[in-house]
Amino acid sequence: MARVKGAITTRKRRKKVLKLAKGYFGSKSRHFKMAKQAVMKSGNYAYIGRKQKKRDFRRLWITRISAACKDNGVNYSTFMNGIKKAGITLNRKMLSEIAISDPAAFTSLVDQAKQAK
Repeated sequence: MARVKGAITTRKRRKKVLKLAKGYFGSKSRHFKMAKQAVMKSGNYAYIGRKQKKRDFRRLWITRISAACKDNGVNYSTFMNGIKKAGITLNRKMLSEIAISDPAAFTSLVDQAKQAK
């Protein structure tokens, strides 16, 4: 049987990592060992960031809804409870968009929530 050398595969793998590390500072973009560590670390940060992004947007939506609720004389938790009891199934993203773009519609939602309470 012929001897199989792994140079092509190794070069391919290393080029892939170095391509991902393009633009990194100093040796991290040129030396494979340091580039590999940096790419692994940045991949972890990216993974965590995707989860944090969801959290941050939810916090933003809740803050916007809460501010709009205060303008209408009701607190956030009472409003959300009333909305649920009224059978209105709008998510927080849509509620925050309504609160910003159409305050009159949001006021009617608040009235419905108060009645359902």
